[in-house]
Amino acid sequence: MKKILLTGCNGQLGRAVQKEYGFDAEFIRTDVIDQDGITRLDITNVAEVLAMARETKPDVILNCAAATNVDGCEKEPDFAYRVNAIGPRNLAIAARETGAKLIHISTDYVFPGNENRMLTEFDSPGPISAYGRTKYAGELFVKDFADRYFILRTAWLYGDGKNFVRTMRSLSETHDELNVVCDQIGSPTSAKELAKMIRFLESTENYGLFHATCEGNTSWADFTEEIFRLSGIKTKVNHVTSAQYKEMNPASADRPAFSILDNYMLRLTSDYSMADWHDAIEEYIKEEG
Repeated sequence: MKKILLTGCNGQLGRAVQKEYGFDAEFIRTDVIDQDGITRLDITNVAEVLAMARETKPDVILNCAAATNVDGCEKEPDFAYRVNAIGPRNLAIAARETGAKLIHISTDYVFPGNENRMLTEFDSPGPISAYGRTKYAGELFVKDFADRYFILRTAWLYGDGKNFVRTMRSLSETHDELNVVCDQIGSPTSAKELAKMIRFLESTENYGLFHATCEGNTSWADFTEEIFRLSGIKTKVNHVTSAQYKEMNPASADRPAFSILDNYMLRLTSDYSMADWHDAIEEYIKEEG
């Protein structure tokens, strides 16, 4: 049976991947704290990562661990670099030494989001936030140190855990109206759909950089309205600009305004496609209840 060393196993994607594989893989489940059935692994410590890889000898190392608090990364860039850049570097070193495939998850935030067009894997990154810069540094380390790797850039991820969908549904319980940004455009992506793509690519030798988002695009405000429609929620959504939101929340980091990722490499190299975002969020809401 295939053995997968999974970091960030308690996160949205980590949970979705385990559910997707079920009993078809043996997971070495790791996270930042010890729990029943979970081993603590500090990915920022190269000796610790190497010791784990040498002991377990995984076929695949799947990195779902990351510092994803965008505003928090702005306040603590050193921490963000350790987790988002040094961590992937260490896992890449371990993957090369043990001969494992490495799957690393990245983000649309590696782009500045200042072009009104879809972005492919051949477009040049230019991150505008600490989060984006540290995630891009992680990509470069993976390319430098791993022999067999998949880098998957995703966006607007939601699944089993804290996410935008659950936050909006929760806020609607105590608010008659909500202010949501309307001029940031992207592709909401379910962790379930991303887990399916991970399993597909992992079974191939089709290595490299891939964009991995659900098809189609929308704004945060329109996405919220669709969430409320599917949930039967009557809370009003006020469309506000990024500048207006920044005035209300001056400590917030800059976000890409237009970061629609085109899954171009996936289309060029396979016949696999991800679900449309409308279908994915409808399925998620039905499962959530």
